[in-house]
Amino acid sequence: MKILVAVKRVVDYNVKVRVNADQTDVDIANVKMSMNPFDEIAVEEAVRLKEAGVATEIVVVSAGVTQCQETIRSAMALGADRGILIETGAQLQPLAVAKLLAAVVKNEQPQLVILGKQAIDDDANQTGQMLAALLDLPQATFASKIVVAEGQATVTREIDGGLETLSMNLPAVVTTDLRLNEPRYATLPNIMKAKKKQLDVTTPEALGVDVTPRLKTLKTMDPPTRSAGIIVPDVATLVEKLRNEAKVI
Repeated sequence: MKILVAVKRVVDYNVKVRVNADQTDVDIANVKMSMNPFDEIAVEEAVRLKEAGVATEIVVVSAGVTQCQETIRSAMALGADRGILIETGAQLQPLAVAKLLAAVVKNEQPQLVILGKQAIDDDANQTGQMLAALLDLPQATFASKIVVAEGQATVTREIDGGLETLSMNLPAVVTTDLRLNEPRYATLPNIMKAKKKQLDVTTPEALGVDVTPRLKTLKTMDPPTRSAGIIVPDVATLVEKLRNEAKVI
């Protein structure tokens, strides 16, 4: 069974992002970039399925600038077998990414597609759902447990009321939640091996996909600075401030 995993290069979660001078986006100049944490979980789950003998090949796909090759190599160091970079300098929005992934899925014909539920840069949480719709495949989002057997995937997902378990025929699209697993660390030997693994580069034009942005960002701003808290002498003062100043009761 072939598994395809989509990964995204984002600003490292430990970095405090800043808005650029013209307020059109965040400033990524000289900023540490890493694999999206939810995508790390997706890669880890694919590797575990391979280690369990369920999967035979893991293909990692990313779309973006040339430096995304580093992200793909990181996934290879974790256990992926092969990588595909859709190289473009265009600003990629969720629908464009879903179309690019759909084109790759049609070429690769994987039995399972795993993505992180969202990227930590835009928090859109749209690509997985759009991909499943474009391919007309069953989907399970926010997976906290995945079991694959006999041509079916059984996925436990977290919902507002608790847990929901879905069973679907393969091929299918699954997006991962934080509680699915804890990604491993890449060892030095595996990092060295990843440098020799196959990494193919293509373009949106070669896949026949138009990635022209459909949405326009008008302005990017830092969140407003919160004022310092105060200590009140008693409950009555607290209630008075909540009612008259904060106006929340």
